[in-house]
Amino acid sequence: MATSIADVFVQTLVDAGVTRVWGLPGDSLNAFTDALRRDGRLRWLHMRHEESAAFAAGAEAEITGELAVVAGSCGPGNLHFINGLFDAQRSRVPVLAIASHIPSAEIGSGYFQETHPQELFRECSVYCEMISDPSQMPWVLEIAMRAAVEKRGVAVVVVPGDVFFADAPSRRPSAPIRAAQPSVVPSDAELRAAADILDGAGRVTILAGAGVAGAHDEVLALAERLQAPIVHAFRGKEHIEYDNPYDVGMTGLLGFASGYRAMEKCDALLMLGTDFPYRQFYPSKAKIVQVDLRGEQLGRRTPIDLGLVGDVGVTASALLSYLRGDRDDGHLRDAVSHYRKTRKDLDDLAVDDGKQPLHPQFVARLLDQLADDDAVFTADVGEPVVWAARYLSMTKERRLLGSFTHGSMANAMPQALGAQAVDRDRQVIALSGDGGIAMLLGDLLSIRQNDLPIKVIVFNNSALGFVEVEMKAAGIVNFGTTLDNPDFAAVATAMGLTGIRVERGDELEPALRRALQVPGPVLVDVKVARQELSIPPAITAAQAKGFTLWALRTVLSGRGDELLDLADTNLWRRLFG
Repeated sequence: MATSIADVFVQTLVDAGVTRVWGLPGDSLNAFTDALRRDGRLRWLHMRHEESAAFAAGAEAEITGELAVVAGSCGPGNLHFINGLFDAQRSRVPVLAIASHIPSAEIGSGYFQETHPQELFRECSVYCEMISDPSQMPWVLEIAMRAAVEKRGVAVVVVPGDVFFADAPSRRPSAPIRAAQPSVVPSDAELRAAADILDGAGRVTILAGAGVAGAHDEVLALAERLQAPIVHAFRGKEHIEYDNPYDVGMTGLLGFASGYRAMEKCDALLMLGTDFPYRQFYPSKAKIVQVDLRGEQLGRRTPIDLGLVGDVGVTASALLSYLRGDRDDGHLRDAVSHYRKTRKDLDDLAVDDGKQPLHPQFVARLLDQLADDDAVFTADVGEPVVWAARYLSMTKERRLLGSFTHGSMANAMPQALGAQAVDRDRQVIALSGDGGIAMLLGDLLSIRQNDLPIKVIVFNNSALGFVEVEMKAAGIVNFGTTLDNPDFAAVATAMGLTGIRVERGDELEPALRRALQVPGPVLVDVKVARQELSIPPAITAAQAKGFTLWALRTVLSGRGDELLDLADTNLWRRLFG
């Protein structure tokens, strides 16, 4: 029988199917963590940094589709949540953050560690309220949890430490909190209007985002009827790339030429469940039909000719009956042929040419070949996401997680913890940058302490590599991007993980095989080329000018060796070929 507000929190979480809580303890959170200890049904996953805890909870929610929970103490404790919660909110995954607060009587006095968490977290949440009186329980907690699962976002409940200790009010329990599954489909008139636009276009291309999750077969049936190539945004990759004869790759900053070309050459673009943000990659002349469950998303990235509010799967199936079926396949054949050529060109770069350091493409490609068919990959923002986008191939069972919308550094390793906690027997692999792994390095200890057997592959180029590419494109001499790194394998070993160092191409495959087979957590520190260029599929005149200006300024500043290294690493054809 629940007797305190803290006990009610635990019971409500258990009733909702929650099985674990991520976080750090602290004095204002003591009543809650003690309730966890006494109850024993929820696992406490102790982390070394609250930011990592929030990233882990977000990844858990993304893997399961269910509510995940993170808890932290007052002031600076839960303030560390902010980056991970922003990522969860923008990735639209259900996370409950329990943010304890200073004593009620001290609020507003500038007390030790005082912040205003309900204001701090409002921008990165769908619901954020403080429980200042025990009578608000469990109403506020239940409202928060329902908001998180129904709106697919972050809910924050702020609780002063003394309120946790207070006696709980008497109230019969509410129904268990589970996400509803309504089916939303546009009207007949809207579907007819969409069909008129698509049937009136000679060349149709589909752009698929994360909203196609669970609608793989329906989208492929639509592509067949339209004879349309399918371009995917990064968050759509895991949901639509596999078993897809219409796939022509990604577009955008991390994509490659075939995806960009298939969109630029179309007469009509059908956007399905995507919020792809880069306006410069949308077609300049095509008519655009957009389908999204959230009506407020329609037309916010590019002008559209028709917006439909609906689930992608049921909308795609409903639209089929309105479309004619005698379309020419010329656009599809051309786009697929171009994709195959582009794919071959990319794969030709992913080799061991005997040079040191290794090409990062080679690392990503080999990892893709050796990983399990149901592996979960996480990728750091920066160059690791480029190689993940281009060289990791999805299956129906594989997953790919990252900070794809918020774009935070250091996400891969803590997200891997969240994914691994869901299933300890599933292979979970983090593709980490050297800058990313160093930023939250302390949570390598959390991997060991929580006994989570994740595999961390560090792309170690001793630089903030993607930032350097951005500087080159802007014509700026690289500055402030060098990283004086330790031997990450030795650091990992000292922390109780298996550490493996790779510097030569012939060492890589044995090292990766060992890492994937060794029980328990492993970190592989791979020295990769610093001057590897990862450029967008279409280089603008301004970017070309920027590269030329960068080269001139680099030579004039006495650093011509960087230019020679760039040429040697990329053989120039990588830039202009």
